[in-house]
Amino acid sequence: MGLFDKKYCSICGNQIKLLGNRKLEDGNCCKDCASKLSPFFSERRHSTVESIKEQLAYREANKAEVEKFNVTRTIGDGTKVLVDEDQKKFLITSAGKWREANPDILAFSDVTGCETRIDESKSEETTKDKDGNTVSYRPPHYSYSYYFKVKVYVNNPYFDEIDFNLNTFSVTEKSVGPLIRHGSEYESYAKSLDEIKEIFSGIRENVRAQAEAAAAPKVPVKCPCCGATTLPDAKGCCEYCGSAL
Repeated sequence: MGLFDKKYCSICGNQIKLLGNRKLEDGNCCKDCASKLSPFFSERRHSTVESIKEQLAYREANKAEVEKFNVTRTIGDGTKVLVDEDQKKFLITSAGKWREANPDILAFSDVTGCETRIDESKSEETTKDKDGNTVSYRPPHYSYSYYFKVKVYVNNPYFDEIDFNLNTFSVTEKSVGPLIRHGSEYESYAKSLDEIKEIFSGIRENVRAQAEAAAAPKVPVKCPCCGATTLPDAKGCCEYCGSAL
C-alpha cells in the first residue's frame, strides 16, 4: 500500500483523514476513536483492535459512573483529585468541565500505592560589577522553582499508574543566602501533597484491614437482644433475630 492510499479506522470504519491515523498492533485507529481512550492509557501502539474496542466499551460504561459521582472532597486547583467518600470512589482530572471529559472513575480498592515528591530547581542569580563582569551577589542570591508531583498506583486493566503535577506552572521563589522561607503558594501545594498522601495511604490501610477482617474466621457471640449464641451474618447481625451485634 502506498503512503497516500486511503486508510479506514479498524474501530468505527470511517475513512481516516490525512495525518489522522493512530497505528495499532494489528490495524488503524482514527483520531476521534483515540480521543475517547483513557487519558492515562499509554500502550495504544502495542494494543490490538479488539483490546481497543474493549476499552472503548469500558469508557462508554464509565459515563454512567461519572453521572452518579458526587464530589465530597476536592484537592488541588490545576490537576484535581475529586473524592466521593459515600461511594468510596475517586477521579483525577485537569478538566474544568470534568463531567464532559469522562474521567476514569476508580474505587478506593483499586489503589495499590501512592508516592509524592517536590522537585526543586535552584540557580544562582548574578549581577555586573563596575567593569561589566558577571559576578555573584554578596551574600549569594538564589532563584528556586518547584513542581509538586503525585504518582498513584492502581489496579486497572488499561493503566497501572496515574502520574501528574499538582501545579500547572512552576512555583518560583527567591532567597538571599542559602536559607529560604517558603511563601504561601508553596505551603498551599505542600499541604495538598500531604493531604493526597494521607488519603491514599488511608485507603490502602482500610482496604487491607477489610480484607483481613473478611478472611478472619467468624467467632460465635451471644446476641444482646435475643440471647442466642450466633455467628454474625454478612451484615454483622444476629442470624436469629436480625439485631446488630
